[in-house]
Amino acid sequence: MPRDFGLRTLYCINFFGDFLLDRITRAVVLGGVREVVERYLPLVNNPVRAGFPSPADDYLETKLDLTEHLIPHPSATYYIRAAGDSMIEYGIFDGDLLVVDRSLEAKVGDILIVAIDGELTCKRLAYMPNSLCLVSGNPEYPTIPLEDKDVHVWGVVIHTIHSLRGRS
Repeated sequence: MPRDFGLRTLYCINFFGDFLLDRITRAVVLGGVREVVERYLPLVNNPVRAGFPSPADDYLETKLDLTEHLIPHPSATYYIRAAGDSMIEYGIFDGDLLVVDRSLEAKVGDILIVAIDGELTCKRLAYMPNSLCLVSGNPEYPTIPLEDKDVHVWGVVIHTIHSLRGRS
């Protein structure tokens, strides 16, 4: 099927992406940087309305571990910081922290971290007539056809973490 899309490097995408990330993960673990910490925060039972305020203490249900909810595959997950404005229409802004799962198979519509000709980028995988391509979330940036490119998928972006304070 990859040949139907003109993508000759599909096997290489999975193999080399995992190969490179295994090396990075191993280096981080050996360097003592990686640490698993469980941090639980209170979870309010009722959804919040943007209207009349009510005392929240009456609705505390339990505690929530964000890691458990944000990271389904901890051994295959990493964070990477977004830079630039090419993905703003998809809710990814300059400085956002992206949660990336490298165990997931890339599908059309997914936002991916990919290396194209050795340079990392964050784009949405799309199908254009007769080929796969990478699309920006900003019309100022061109669509990138994948045909005849050296492409390696580094993972699927599963969450974006950004601060609502300090944004202009």
